Order: sequence, then C-alpha cells, then structure tokens
Amino acid sequence: MHIEETIAKITRGTTEIVNVESLRQKLEKSQKSKKPLRVKAGFDPTTPDIHLGHVVLLRKLRQFQDLGHQVFFLIGDFTAQVGDPSGRDQLRPKMDIKDIKRNAQTYKKQVFKILDPEKTEIIFNSAWLGKLTAQQLLELTALSTVAQMLARADFKKRFDENKEISILEFIYPLLQGFDSVHLKADIELGGSDQKFNLLMGRQLQESFGQEPQVVIMTPLLEGADGVKKMSKSLGNYIGINEPSDEIFGKVMSISDELMYRYYEILTDFNLEKIKLLHPKEAKLQLAQEIVKQLYNERESQQARTNFENVFSQGQVPADLLEYNLKHNAEKKIIDVLVNSQLVKSKNEGRRLLKEGAITHDGLKIDDENWRVKPGVIKVGKRRFLKLL
Repeated sequence: MHIEETIAKITRGTTEIVNVESLRQKLEKSQKSKKPLRVKAGFDPTTPDIHLGHVVLLRKLRQFQDLGHQVFFLIGDFTAQVGDPSGRDQLRPKMDIKDIKRNAQTYKKQVFKILDPEKTEIIFNSAWLGKLTAQQLLELTALSTVAQMLARADFKKRFDENKEISILEFIYPLLQGFDSVHLKADIELGGSDQKFNLLMGRQLQESFGQEPQVVIMTPLLEGADGVKKMSKSLGNYIGINEPSDEIFGKVMSISDELMYRYYEILTDFNLEKIKLLHPKEAKLQLAQEIVKQLYNERESQQARTNFENVFSQGQVPADLLEYNLKHNAEKKIIDVLVNSQLVKSKNEGRRLLKEGAITHDGLKIDDENWRVKPGVIKVGKRRFLKLL
C-alpha cells in the first residue's frame, strides 16, 4: 500500500495525530528498512468486560498488524493500582490486585476477537514498573513539574474547586509515559481523553534520548443511548462477548445519526455509498458487519435472519433457549427468570415485570409469583425462553 493510502487508512476515525509528518517519516523509514514499527496501546483492567468503545482502539491496532507492524497490547496492571485521574473529580478508590489480575485474564481472552493472536504481544507493565527503585522513581518525577501537572484540565478544575489532588495522581502520567520509554514505542494509540498521558510519553522519550512516539487519538464512542460515553456502569454498552443476537439487536436500537458515526469509527465501509441506502437497510448492514467482526460471516447472517424474523414477521427465533419445568423445582416466574439467566437478578426481574416488559405467549405478566407453564417467555425485545 502507498504511504498516503496507509496514512488515510490510519487517519480515518481518529480525532488527532501528533504529528502526521512524523508518522509519514516513520512509515517511510520502516518501509525502506523493512523493520516494523513498535505500536502500543494501554488498557486499564479495572472492569472485566470489553465493549465496542474498546474496539475502536483494537481496530486501529489490527490495522497496524495488517500493515506488518509489531503490536503491544499493554495491560496496565501496575498503573491500575495508582488509578488514572483522567476525567475524574476525585481520587479513585484503590483496587484489589486480585480483581485487577482476574480482569486482566478476561482481557486476554476477549481481544483476539479483533487482534491477530500470532502478531500480538500481550504485556503487563508491572513487569518493569514493579522493579523501579525509589531512586529511579524520584528521578522520573524530576522530568515534569507541578505547574505542568496543574495545567492539565481535570487537575486544574479540581484545584480551582478546592478538591483534593494526591501526589499519587501526579505519578500516573509519568508511569504511563515510562511505558513508552521502556518499550521504545514508535506509535501510541489512546482515547482523546488520554491526551495529557500520551504526550507525556513523548516528553519522557525525549528526556531519555529516544525519538518521540507518534500519538494517535481516537474518539470516545457514544453508547447505545447516543449521549454518554459507552460504559458498563451506565448500561449503554455493547459487550463484545454478548450473544450475537443481543449485539445485533442493540446496534439496531441506536439512532440513525449515531449509526453513521459507528460506520466511520467501527468499519471500513465507504460512507458516501452507505448514505445512499435507506437508513433501515444501512443499520441492518452495520449490525451484521459488527457481529461479523466479533464472530463470523455465518453467525452475522443468522443474527440478521433471527432479527428480521422476530421484528418483521413476528416470529420467535428458532434457536431460543429452553427450560424444562419437569427438571426444575422453581415454578414462580421470578425464580425461573433468574435461574434461567434470562435476567441478572430478582431486582431486574421485578423491574421488568412492573414495566410490563415480560410476556408469556404474548400475554403480559406483572406478578412475580405467577406460576409458570409451558410456552414462550419474552423479556424486552430480544430475550426469549421456551418453557417445556
């Protein structure tokens, strides 16, 4: 691929690159020397699930893999104990190292839905940050200033509001920057909210006599509500480990405006051609493409068929889950909902019953003590359970 075509591909769906000319030079040098660039992205293992918001970065990493470059998927197990201050108005509670390690292990399983396992080096920054001596850490702090830290937007806001800022939080950007020094990174990817931390990597590399990395920032993907950043805590996320039918249905629920943004950030489709399609067909293609990326072609086609059967023709999916009443003692609807994992908790079940979101063979059920009988339970728009 020509250098300009490569840059165009890399640039799509980004918010800022520092800087493009340096990126061009690194790509040209790599092409001539046949030496792959070292590309890193750090992921904070404070939650166990990866969603489409993370996929934005993972797709960029995959692009570099497909171009022949070396990718480092960095799990920040050490920095997670410090806590990233980005966008926070208070110090984050310290996480238990056991939770961090458990979440990190789930990351390792999930990322290969996008990344090429043979071209990915998964690394943990505790491997080097955990070995820094007190003297080395103090020498690192001398490479930045309090004034520089307080110029950071989130710190400045908290300082002006007389909210506490711990010295520990000042350390975080230095540790993330040192990751780039240790890895001798040519390129670092990160969300647009990470700009201060990403630029610190460039600053520290120069201090250590290295050529500064190119910083490529990606946008924060809005969740299915189209308003706030995708987040599990906000309930607006689309998890990459969710069933294909669930992913397909969630994508179909987003607005037309958000759909085109998802196309730009999460696919390689030609946007001008997509905009010529009817919005419903465009959204169906988007949902199918995203399921294809996370599963495969056959699964994506089946998810589309299931969706069209249920919503266009009023049918029930052919492969819905089954629950044998003869082999289970539970007979109350609330117990069956929880034990079949159709809902995550009794509280969620009660809420959905109260909202009229649960039906049995088309009839609404609102009593949690309703005695179940054979038939099909439907929860919301996309969850089904066949009672035998």
